Amino acid sequence: MDIPLKLKSEKIAFVCIHNKRRSVMAESFAKSLGLNAYSAGLEKTEQFDEKVVTVMEELGLTIKKKPETILELLKKIENIDILVTLGCIDSCPIVNAKKHILWNIEDPSGKEIEVYRKIRDEIKIKVEELLKLEV
Repeated sequence: MDIPLKLKSEKIAFVCIHNKRRSVMAESFAKSLGLNAYSAGLEKTEQFDEKVVTVMEELGLTIKKKPETILELLKKIENIDILVTLGCIDSCPIVNAKKHILWNIEDPSGKEIEVYRKIRDEIKIKVEELLKLEV
């Protein structure tokens, strides 16, 4: 899949409440496509959801880094170009970004592994659709 030249240099941040499920999957897919992607959560968490690690490994994607909060992310990078929120729209802090996108994707927390797979596949499709964005 070709990445539009402009999108290659854009910083894309995926944000949800804990940064241990949906946002992590989105970041992993985006990076696998060659995008400059990050993920962050509103609340501090120490580890990823093991079911997320499992369903991503099924597709050959490994999740390793420590989950970050949005404040940690903003200290690390400047000028987020595209901010994608996944279920935290009411509680997300104001983050300056050129483009804001809301994905209404169910949180799989506490559900069966099949639900994680369904959500993983939905996120994969949405990340691939980012390649069609006009930025």
